[in-house]
Amino acid sequence: MILKTPSFYKDFKCIAGDCPDSCCQGWEVDADDASLEFYKTLTGDIRNRIDSVLDHDEFGNTIFRLADKKRCPFLNDENLCDMHIAIGGEHTPYTCRMFPRFINDFGGTREMGVSFSCPVASDMMFGLTEPMRFVSELNELPPELNEIDAQTYFYLVKAREKAFSIVQDRTHPIHQRLIRLLDFGVEIQKDLEEYKEGSDDIDFFNVFRNPELINPQWIDKVNSGKVKPVSDEIFNENIASYFIFRYFLTAVNDYDVLSKIKMAVIGVLIVTYFGEDSWTIHLWSKETEHSQYNMDRYRELLKNAKCLSVEELKKKLSK
Repeated sequence: MILKTPSFYKDFKCIAGDCPDSCCQGWEVDADDASLEFYKTLTGDIRNRIDSVLDHDEFGNTIFRLADKKRCPFLNDENLCDMHIAIGGEHTPYTCRMFPRFINDFGGTREMGVSFSCPVASDMMFGLTEPMRFVSELNELPPELNEIDAQTYFYLVKAREKAFSIVQDRTHPIHQRLIRLLDFGVEIQKDLEEYKEGSDDIDFFNVFRNPELINPQWIDKVNSGKVKPVSDEIFNENIASYFIFRYFLTAVNDYDVLSKIKMAVIGVLIVTYFGEDSWTIHLWSKETEHSQYNMDRYRELLKNAKCLSVEELKKKLSK
């Protein structure tokens, strides 16, 4: 299998208890089947502690019931994981082992990156001065079984390269690049399937007032947000590049590439309106990309909200 990652991917390191936020607070963690089977082999206090906090969510998934202030029940006073300490990080739940990494499998190619939801990863991406680049290497993993259409996939691979070239063309200010990106998205979408934008009249700022609130700091950001022009900063290019890398090729599954391109543009507007720093995009990512409920709502609004239409986004970029 080919593994493709951002060039800085291997430089990421968790800073554990020194982190200014905690990935062990605010959301529930699924207990995956493999981990549950291993826990059955344990004895003593850690086994009893694990058994005492296992629960089920509304979808029937096995989860760890959160403690006060939505903290993981294994998060100690030093913001370290008692489960990790007791049985090793390799036996913590899959979600914990992977965070903040994400994986997209496309048959013989696996793409992996790190999410803005981690403050360290967010700082890394925000601090890049060169265009975001990617490296590929061969590993011994077998290809993943899939039902994707090969012709569509390779078409999107080529289209994504063009999207990167548009976003990273520093001979133009970033707001002009993003307008070109939207126009490009419209053309690509025509080759996939019909895309009907909706007329939901939700206010742009209300798009980001998520039903499931993880960190109250986020809603404070939204409530104090202001519309202003997009600054011609490198971090805006990197934000757009992140979204293109993470989501663009997933259109092979739903034939909706335009919504993925809108996400790249909106990611820049989030930082522009709510705070031009890595903490702002970190908060948004934790609230949205890591909440299935909020993310499903966001995906619907990308198509249905008039304020997120191509025409309205181009108006915002032109201010």
